[in-house]
Amino acid sequence: MPEIIDDIDFNNELATLLQLDDVALLHSFLDDQNISDIADWIDENDENATTIIATMAMNRAAAVFKLLDSKIQKQIINQLNPTKTAELINELPADDRTDLFELLPSNVVRELIKTLNFSERKIALSLLGYPENSVGRLMTPDYVYVYEHDTVAEVLNTIRRVGKDSETIDVLYVINDKGELLDDIRIREIILSQPTVKVAELMDGRVITLSATDDQEVANEVFKMNNRVALPVVSKTNKLLGIVTIDDILWVQEEEYSEDMQKIGGTEALDEPYLETPFWKLISKRASWLVVLFIGELFTASAMGFYEDSISKVVVLSMLVPLIISSGGNSGSQAATLVIQAMAKGEVLITDAWRIFVREIKSGVVLGSILGFVGILRTYLWSYIEPSLYGKYTFLLSMVTFFSVLGVVLWGTLIGSMLPLLLKRLKLDPATSSAPFVATLVDVFGIVIYFSIALLLLGGKLL
Repeated sequence: MPEIIDDIDFNNELATLLQLDDVALLHSFLDDQNISDIADWIDENDENATTIIATMAMNRAAAVFKLLDSKIQKQIINQLNPTKTAELINELPADDRTDLFELLPSNVVRELIKTLNFSERKIALSLLGYPENSVGRLMTPDYVYVYEHDTVAEVLNTIRRVGKDSETIDVLYVINDKGELLDDIRIREIILSQPTVKVAELMDGRVITLSATDDQEVANEVFKMNNRVALPVVSKTNKLLGIVTIDDILWVQEEEYSEDMQKIGGTEALDEPYLETPFWKLISKRASWLVVLFIGELFTASAMGFYEDSISKVVVLSMLVPLIISSGGNSGSQAATLVIQAMAKGEVLITDAWRIFVREIKSGVVLGSILGFVGILRTYLWSYIEPSLYGKYTFLLSMVTFFSVLGVVLWGTLIGSMLPLLLKRLKLDPATSSAPFVATLVDVFGIVIYFSIALLLLGGKLL
């Protein structure tokens, strides 16, 4: 058989072995393949997911399992026999197991926790006890710790003894007899030191830590600001609880990006992939924001009703309403998107509010002037096409357009840039200040700005 299938690519070879239903041959083949290749194949052929996970060596099966889409993970848990399920759950790293538990119904989680051995059950319950989206949910207790009085030779023996079960051995953590974190040391410093050197001689005290109750976004920022593959997590009394590794943070980044994009688009964040989200749950996520935005637009209608008398006198004013308020909504959406993205990347902080305010005033004036001049050109162009439209008030109407666009754009940029910072200050998600929300808010005040300027310039003439 090996000679026959040597020339066939991975996909066809695996499909062939599945059809043969030879467990031993399939087991041997899977254990020789890259974990990522197997995970990719399962993503495309999820009907065989359970068979493959059940056939592989369990340590490799766990490595494949944690790379799979949540839908496939739940499918495997539902189909796998109880014995294999227990082996898989016990084999999964604690942080990945916590992620899985968050996806499953509480009654299923209770049954799965019963399958864990005592030590793993204690870890699982501990991690699940931390708030959702906290660093505590991400951390793993699988790390290598040493004492300051250890020699390099003793540290190497410790690594050989427990390193294979650790998430990473790139960084070692120094604790005292009370379990308090003293420092972290890179493995290269141990390798390059003489066997008799003590750990205390290698310590520099410049350890960077995370708190178990910190938000996961905080961990994301700390990783971005420091070149680390892992960071220690400590309690309020500085006891070492676990570590968070860079691969977990990359998953957080992807989830946060997806969530922010959905919120910026004017909808609540989805807990599941779009096509897997139940229809009515999707409706509820979208309807709530649409209702809020609709109510906001009712204020716009009310504002226009307040100026109904002016509109009836100069109908042409109503023709310019979409032109005026859309420019403000667009500029506000631009500013909000730029500031939210900059905050997400750590480029701006709340303390930069004044600098952003001044910058957006300048931007609003320049952008508003550019659009205002376009508005003037539009007014004069229409007066040539249809001379009776504006009559002798063409100049005044062009000035109304110019100053209204300038004011609305300036207002839009200020609202769009300041609202995310205000929400951040109030400990809310800045992405909530979505483009549709900012546009709706600007619309209301845009009407007021527009008709106030019209009354000022046209009062006693057209009005």
